[in-house]
Amino acid sequence: MGMSTIIEDVTSRTIMNSRGEKTIEVDVATTGGFGRASAPSGASKGKAEAIPFPEGGVEEAVRKVRELIAPELIGLSAEEQEEIDNLLHELDGSGNFQNIGGNTSYAVSLAVADAAADSYILPLFQYLGGTLTTELPYPLGNVLGGGKHAIGKAPDIQEFLALPVGAPTFTAAAEANVLVHRMLGSVLRKVDDSFTGGRGDEGAWAPNVTNDEALRSVVKACEESSDKVGFEIRPGLDVAASSLWDEKENRYVYARDKIKRDSGEQLEYILDLIEKYRLVYVEDPFHEEDFAVSYTHLTLPTN
Repeated sequence: MGMSTIIEDVTSRTIMNSRGEKTIEVDVATTGGFGRASAPSGASKGKAEAIPFPEGGVEEAVRKVRELIAPELIGLSAEEQEEIDNLLHELDGSGNFQNIGGNTSYAVSLAVADAAADSYILPLFQYLGGTLTTELPYPLGNVLGGGKHAIGKAPDIQEFLALPVGAPTFTAAAEANVLVHRMLGSVLRKVDDSFTGGRGDEGAWAPNVTNDEALRSVVKACEESSDKVGFEIRPGLDVAASSLWDEKENRYVYARDKIKRDSGEQLEYILDLIEKYRLVYVEDPFHEEDFAVSYTHLTLPTN
């Protein structure tokens, strides 16, 4: 344990996230470093997820960091990540973070890790990954959005993604994602006469098109971008199927496409999309309690 990693101060505050919603930001200062982290919130949340904030909201979470959490952390080593994470569970005591908040614990935990990394003058990913970490994982690019990420007439599927699977470096991959986003804007102007450049709450385009029109457009943008950068970029999806599931009808309801599918039909639909559009990634294709449909059936093509 290095003396430079001893936690000397923990503070928190209310900030706005990218959606203009209040969330919590936490600072952790050690003898030789400083860490800061904030907690985002997704537009779609699962039933089994931790409670984001205690009763009383973000302000109550900030108070609990100041009065409950900070006194327990000061004097500990930021290197003891597992011990500190277990302590957060103990301080909450509920099992689902309803007392201190899941977002609160996330921000505290990540700020601790960030402070430990800074104490050793290391980037966070390298500190967490250890000596075997030589490069960052490649990013997914959210280039077209629907579902809960868009308002009005947009695709039912929540995220249409670009994956630069052939990129030689992280920087090249990030630049490729930006290029696909730009190219897709041009493609959509030809597909959707009413397209005015509208975006969803994560910055992805939000056109008035069907799921298939969206996928065809993303594939075209990926192919054109691949030709330009000289390496392969493949499409993927985050279906966010829990947002489509209607418990009363026992169906996945695709409102934009005016189609309803049972679990078996949903499986066949996803498999068809994988084959038809050469998808390299599919996230949450079934709702969170649809255990009867095995994810092992989803075998993505490798070429």
